[in-house]
Amino acid sequence: MGSRCQIQLHAGRDADAIVRAARDDIERLEHKYSRFRSDSVVSHINASAGDAEGIEVDAETAALLDYADIGHRLSDGLFDVTSGVLRRAWDFRSNRLPTPQQIEALLPLVGWRKVVWERPRIALPRRGMQIDLGGYVKEYAADRVVQLCRGMGARHGFVDLGGDIAVIGPQPEGSPWRVGIRHPRAPQAAIAWVGLSSGAIASSGDYERFMLVDGVRYGHILDPTQGWPVSGLAGVSVIAPQCVVAGTTSTIAMLKGEHAGRAWLAEVGLPHLSVDARGRVSGTIAPETTGPLGAAAPLIAG
Repeated sequence: MGSRCQIQLHAGRDADAIVRAARDDIERLEHKYSRFRSDSVVSHINASAGDAEGIEVDAETAALLDYADIGHRLSDGLFDVTSGVLRRAWDFRSNRLPTPQQIEALLPLVGWRKVVWERPRIALPRRGMQIDLGGYVKEYAADRVVQLCRGMGARHGFVDLGGDIAVIGPQPEGSPWRVGIRHPRAPQAAIAWVGLSSGAIASSGDYERFMLVDGVRYGHILDPTQGWPVSGLAGVSVIAPQCVVAGTTSTIAMLKGEHAGRAWLAEVGLPHLSVDARGRVSGTIAPETTGPLGAAAPLIAG
């Protein structure tokens, strides 16, 4: 998944077998949907770009594409799985901004509305178009692992895939897991703590992949309509019954920006916390800025 991952279980002598099954399913999903693997489903779809016939996909992939369509509609077009092609212009390790001409050349390849999605067949009409399901496959994997572990008898534990956390059940004595939400401008500090016995928490922000150019921060979350990084919010964390819902909600809020993003979070009504670019905190999760991240927090969201 390109990030630190862990599973913690309290399941007696069955724990090792459950963890192996969970790890196998995570690896299956990574192999199936990684844009870095030439044999993945995503790569096969992208290789078909420009072919009006497109290709047929399996039921699991179809469900993920249906979810991409829902996310696109809920976000007014901002949550767009075709926007990954903009990475051709944005190299966040270079500390160099792309030219307006580079962005303009790629924008015609962006737009979920251009995709022909008629289950089970998908067609990318223009050569060079791509889809990237990385915006929510990690959270989908966390939800799957929770269900798999419960199905195999686990009742206590959690899965943490790169800071997106889904809870299998409370700690063995019944207490919730204590989760520290990372401060977007102080990576070793928690801006808030939450206790989770079920459900999930996911975060989006401009602090994992970014570059500073002339004192301006450019994060990796890109506006698909403009081709440039969004601004206004530095980080958003959301608690939801499913990790994929929490992740989608936090990402859409980032894409909408400070005012519209916070209004979106209030409208959705899930527990959340947002931090704007000036460090101002808002949301329904009470902030707590005094505690460091580390041993005191068995989980770190974000």
